[in-house]
Amino acid sequence: MPNILQEILAVKVQEIAAARAAKPFSTMRQEAKAAPPPRDFTGAIRDRIAAGLPAVIAEIKKASPSRGVLRERFDPAAIAASYAAHGAACLSVLTDRQFFAGSGGYLEQARDSCDLPVLRKDFMLDEYQVIEARVLGADCILIIVAVFCMPSPLTGERLPENEAVARMRKLESLAQELGMAVLIEVHDGAELELALQLCSPLIGINNRNLRTFETRLDTTLQLLDHIPPARIVITESGILAPADVKLMRDHQVDAFLVGEAFMRADDPGVELERLFGQGL
Repeated sequence: MPNILQEILAVKVQEIAAARAAKPFSTMRQEAKAAPPPRDFTGAIRDRIAAGLPAVIAEIKKASPSRGVLRERFDPAAIAASYAAHGAACLSVLTDRQFFAGSGGYLEQARDSCDLPVLRKDFMLDEYQVIEARVLGADCILIIVAVFCMPSPLTGERLPENEAVARMRKLESLAQELGMAVLIEVHDGAELELALQLCSPLIGINNRNLRTFETRLDTTLQLLDHIPPARIVITESGILAPADVKLMRDHQVDAFLVGEAFMRADDPGVELERLFGQGL
């Protein structure tokens, strides 16, 4: 599925237009002000690392374009409670409907069932989605650098790098104004250069190639030397066994975003503890 990201972005443009037509930006801003106070997503990760523990962002995801349905019996609240009971630092909840069978309601259910901070995992293009994330109760948003390096779904043209960075900064600034953290996701060195022009300390390195869907943990390891010490590296995708965790921690990578390995388990929280060890 070499063009899956382009397909997703084309659908996102339509979804955003429909959402803006249904509820104006100004109304959403008012609702955002009434949302529950944000939880400290970055602080939760820093606290785990400072205590010498792995900081796990445990994902709640029903399906994916590459793997299909991951979990038939899907109860976001129960999954979130299990994660919290077994040592997760934060949650990540897929809210994309068409490609990941997600929902904003899943985020609300997960957050209501525990005290963990929650990332809205979606393909953020527009400020409206940032406001929407806060209305749902999200404590963090995801900015995927690749989204801003792709040809536009509207024009077919790529943004100049300075404009791509400017658009990401706009989303980042609004998220921070609303009290949310920002996780900036990259896949390679070129994307990392753009990500480091933003101010968020959270840099996610996705080990999955968006074009081939091949997963290589070396992706994280090869980029480490290019990341300033003040940033927090979060390795994403491909963490499937305790040996994978050890490999990362041996290279001073102590934060992880893991989903598929947990979603296929009978009890996702128990699998989290098995993968990362006792004492979480």
